[in-house]
Amino acid sequence: MQAERDDQKIPQRSAARDRLMSTAAQLFYSEGIRAVGVDRVVEEAQVTRATFYRHFPSKEDLVSAYLQAEDQRIRELVEYGVKHAGSPEEAMGLLIDGIGQEICAPGFRGCPFINAAAEYPDKQSTVHQAVLTHRSWFHGAIAQALRLGGHPDPGYGADIMMALRDGAMVAGYLGDSGTAAASFGRAARTLIAA
Repeated sequence: MQAERDDQKIPQRSAARDRLMSTAAQLFYSEGIRAVGVDRVVEEAQVTRATFYRHFPSKEDLVSAYLQAEDQRIRELVEYGVKHAGSPEEAMGLLIDGIGQEICAPGFRGCPFINAAAEYPDKQSTVHQAVLTHRSWFHGAIAQALRLGGHPDPGYGADIMMALRDGAMVAGYLGDSGTAAASFGRAARTLIAA
């Protein structure tokens, strides 16, 4: 009985769960979370509703899992960049370039975390909490890189970098992505040189 309860706490990997996750990620990002219902995800993932609910008790659980997977993807990219960069400054340069490339990528529709926060404004919801968890980690990762690079005020520098990134994400979606990416890159490099 205890093993059964423990299994329910840990997401079980399966081909059906993977299809649900990849389908949800694509639909949520391209069309918006609230605009896409469970039936649509189930249909496009080619699973049954019972299979969906076996893996995700609710749509909010699926949305949280989608954001957690995106968070994990970004953490791995940052970790890889830090590990392979020759210096903290080079790691920050890689991060800045990566954000610029993301803004210019085909199908770019803004930051999935900002988008989710706009659709789930209740700060107590698991979805909003997943957004806040990601942002807290990301701020800390930037502050740590700035600290290692000798920035005089890494916490404040991270605040500014987050604001620059958030603005660039919105500007890249609403306007010219190339201009947004270039403006972000220039401002961010000025910040880390301070």
